[in-house]
Amino acid sequence: STGAVKMQPKAEELKFVTKNDGYVHIHPSSVNYQTRHFESPYLVYHEKVKTSRVFIRDCSMVSVYPLVLLGGGQVHMQLLKGDFVISLDDGWIRFVAASHQVAELVKELRCELDQLLQDKIKNPSMDLCMCPRGSRIIGMIVKLVTTQ
Repeated sequence: STGAVKMQPKAEELKFVTKNDGYVHIHPSSVNYQTRHFESPYLVYHEKVKTSRVFIRDCSMVSVYPLVLLGGGQVHMQLLKGDFVISLDDGWIRFVAASHQVAELVKELRCELDQLLQDKIKNPSMDLCMCPRGSRIIGMIVKLVTTQ
């Protein structure tokens, strides 16, 4: 008369996958060590150490849009089995977009942000929030990230 309830993994059982190291675990000294559930399957980390196994420290969960917009490498889009897929890091990280239009808009927003940051590097005194193009791009990113 009672159903089985899926148990959250114990802290030492929780593991993530990296491109170069395979499975990694959150270090016991990390603030997130006792966190047993993350809303997003993606983490960013500052430090990786290998003792009895590979551990990451100083990690934070990151959701899809910030990862796509601020992650390293080029953003690519392709059609796979009827789904529009946005990929990063030569296809190692992939996301299925809700539609072709969403995929194109996210890719274009990333290109605009990259160009805006290049402009800022060339002209450090440029105020990104005061220039019309910069404020539109930043406003769109804030809206996208806060409403996802």
